[in-house]
Amino acid sequence: MTRLGFLLDSESCIGCHACTVACKAEHDVPLGVNRTWVKYIETGAFPDTGRHFSVMRCNHCDDAPCISICPTNALFRADNGVVDFDDANCIGCKGCMNACPYDAIYINPVTNTANKCNFCNHRIEQGLEPSCVVVCPTHAIKVADLDDPGDDTTKMIAATETMVRAPQKKTQPKVHYRGAETAALDPLRTAIAEDGMIWADTTAHHPTVEPGSDGVEGRTAYTTAHEMTWKAKVSSYLVTKAVAAGIMAMAALLVLLGHGGEQAVVGVAPPVVAGVFLAATGVLLVGDLRKPVRFYYLITRPNPRSWLVKGAVVLGAFAAVCAAWFVAGVVESGAALKVLAGPAALLAAATAGYTAFLFAQCKGRSLWLTPLLLPTLLAQAVVAGGAGYAVMELAVDGPDPLAGQWVLLGGVLATSGLVAAELLSRGTPDVEAAVAAMTRGRYARQFWIGGVALGLVIPAVLVVVGLAADAGSWPAAVAGIAAVGGMWFYEDSFVRAGQSVPLS
Repeated sequence: MTRLGFLLDSESCIGCHACTVACKAEHDVPLGVNRTWVKYIETGAFPDTGRHFSVMRCNHCDDAPCISICPTNALFRADNGVVDFDDANCIGCKGCMNACPYDAIYINPVTNTANKCNFCNHRIEQGLEPSCVVVCPTHAIKVADLDDPGDDTTKMIAATETMVRAPQKKTQPKVHYRGAETAALDPLRTAIAEDGMIWADTTAHHPTVEPGSDGVEGRTAYTTAHEMTWKAKVSSYLVTKAVAAGIMAMAALLVLLGHGGEQAVVGVAPPVVAGVFLAATGVLLVGDLRKPVRFYYLITRPNPRSWLVKGAVVLGAFAAVCAAWFVAGVVESGAALKVLAGPAALLAAATAGYTAFLFAQCKGRSLWLTPLLLPTLLAQAVVAGGAGYAVMELAVDGPDPLAGQWVLLGGVLATSGLVAAELLSRGTPDVEAAVAAMTRGRYARQFWIGGVALGLVIPAVLVVVGLAADAGSWPAAVAGIAAVGGMWFYEDSFVRAGQSVPLS
């Protein structure tokens, strides 16, 4: 059995970029993206300073999160242990980019598919070495067969002290570094200085910790930019499916409480609203793909381990139940609604919450790995359900005009508690950096003004005042609209802050 890996000898690397150029030439890599690159860091203070070089690339992990999350098996493990990819299967979902803790995967701007270092597997199959190994003038890049104890490079790894990147992610990377500066392998231990970098522009795609922050030991002098992959469409999808799930959960609750005979507000309106928001969810998900015409590969070429596939199944099943609920409502079949109430409630919870398991597959984004994400998503669905019924009360009288208001208030209070618990808990350095970006940095305004004030404080005050003053449906309706709007700002700050922490 063969299990290939690399030994990268930082003591021998001279930072010449021959490996980067050879990789680009071998694979016709477009400008602006890289399969392999050299990172420079500088340590010390004048005159006692040092510059250190480290080659960055895919780590061909034994437990590769990019393979697990890929919904169409576009990323796979070859027989020699290399993590390879198949352009023909890729739908451009970008999940692999957030799953990778090493910034190793990029979207090819020509093909719109995910590419990365594949160990020059086409050369390996012909008995040749990877192009980067061939051109390295100091032989700082070496191939190792980690399953062969007699392999010279494997012996070198066993006999010397080597390091791997992000060992806390437990991906079992197969790229070993010898003689590397520790700070070069941990992006939170260096920072880009105010005067920028050498031979590279500092852009918004270079998120860094602030110079002088705790743990910063040196300056990042050269590295490459990496695109933020999930943005407004993902933030919006989290809200649209929360509304669909919440409104149907409320309808199921009302049926179980004996209000199945209310045709308009229980039997017909909820599945219509849910259907509209589920359709919006589908449009957002497909629209975020770099290869949207291939969206059906989720069905024809599925990877059952991926929560992108499982989520698609959940959304499909939920849509089917909503359709059946609508038919039962139109024909005024209270008995059918009672039968559908249980499945509708379960699938509503699954629709709202499955993203927590999807985000858990994104090992590169530590903020998203919080165990509080699932209850937060469920609480937000409760908010959305209460908001939907509070707004609905403006147009038609429901079986209990206060039900939506109390559910909305309960969901807002539960969400507030969960968000507070998340912010007050201590986490790893990368979690702390993401929380700082969300609460004190680039995304603080939309988090505090949009997510907290608009989405939590204002709705709670409006509902409480409305209930106390018996002011009717208007305060609760305004509160519901504010809550859903604020939910988007919160989700967007959470999604973006999670991706703001540098991985390389």
